[in-house]
Amino acid sequence: MSDLHGLGVAEAARRIRAGALSPVDLVSACLERVGATEPTVRAWVCLDREAALRAARERAVEAREGRFLGALHGIPFALKDIFDAGGLITTAGAGPFAHRRAGADATSTARLRAAGGILLGKVTTTAFAFLDPSETRNPWNTEHTPGGSSSGPAAAVAARMAPLALGSQTVGSVLRPAAYCGVVGLKPSHGRIGTTGVVPLSASLDHVGIFSRAVEDAALALDVLAGFDPADPLSSAVPVDDYAAAARDPEAPRIGVLRALVGRASPEMAAHLDAMARALGGAGARLGDVELPPSFPRIHEAGGTVMRAEAAAHHAALFARHAGEYPPKIREAIEEGRRVSAVEFLAAQEERRRFRDEAASIARRWDALRLPTAGAPAPRGLGSTGDPYFCAPWSSAGLPAIALPSGVGASGLPLSIQLVGAPFAEARLLAAAAWCERAIGFSAAPPL
Repeated sequence: MSDLHGLGVAEAARRIRAGALSPVDLVSACLERVGATEPTVRAWVCLDREAALRAARERAVEAREGRFLGALHGIPFALKDIFDAGGLITTAGAGPFAHRRAGADATSTARLRAAGGILLGKVTTTAFAFLDPSETRNPWNTEHTPGGSSSGPAAAVAARMAPLALGSQTVGSVLRPAAYCGVVGLKPSHGRIGTTGVVPLSASLDHVGIFSRAVEDAALALDVLAGFDPADPLSSAVPVDDYAAAARDPEAPRIGVLRALVGRASPEMAAHLDAMARALGGAGARLGDVELPPSFPRIHEAGGTVMRAEAAAHHAALFARHAGEYPPKIREAIEEGRRVSAVEFLAAQEERRRFRDEAASIARRWDALRLPTAGAPAPRGLGSTGDPYFCAPWSSAGLPAIALPSGVGASGLPLSIQLVGAPFAEARLLAAAAWCERAIGFSAAPPL
């Protein structure tokens, strides 16, 4: 059982369906791995050990009888602790004043369980999914940040504690920690996965995201999670595709290169991007330079205005009673949001829509747009979660994006490239990402 914790979602699912792997053994291996690595990584808020083993025994019986609940039958997963799981406390990474016991599963939690997934427990988040860091360490080097706000999901998947985890992204909170921890992070289009039962930061920008160690694994999870959520007013009814099928046998993609952004990256990252362009082009991808939309210079400020105003609105009642208990960075954001006027908010939303339309028009001409996920490897120190600059525009636009681990830097920390797709074109994006993943051949793991 010693190496079962390293199995990815797709491989574990295949073995379970073939009768070659018991969900009990898989869950037990993950729990053993948590026991071995958690003292160092500090990714978990709540490990629901007995419930996970009980569910694993139920899934094992069903598998022996040929009754499979869905594509994730017997697969363990973890939840960022802003996702509700019935009976468990949702802490949102904050103090006791914000804790509540969930009466029901979040939509995404329920869909994973209905497909046979087994909840291991809750993993860390920065406070209210903003910038105040959690205590989680980067599995590659514990003196460096794992990123945020989805620090626990990225670290847990990277450290082989779980093959799958859910997080959220409002600015850069899935792709950036995925990049820093050397895993795949997928943020689909805004509204593709319902957010009911997920503590909001900014409804216009909040996305449910997926952490895994391979593109096919993320695609399998998206197959389960995608689709209209009637309880979420911003959920989309755009039809879903067969994402796992798109990722299995991809053709060489057409990739638009956002070269203008490279100047903000470190020299090491810039050199890595050039090397990746040569490698992908040499393997058959068709690459071409792409200009940024005219509205790009204003999108960061517009997205920040929307986020702060909506955060202030969501937290209004709780903040009125407990402002002094909020960590400093989210407290400052809420205070700034309270000063945003209606005119400023509506202007920012209009600027955001303008960028979305311009960026979508460009993205539709390519299978994916390529840029850095982060400008450099994970920074040293635990007081910051890193710079979300390269992720923020696509969150503001609601476009799908994926972080692909693509190398290891001189510091021994992972490097990552980001691919961005057209609205609700996750199948094309995942096909391009799967092709690039194979061409890159990244296989490194943290030295835990």
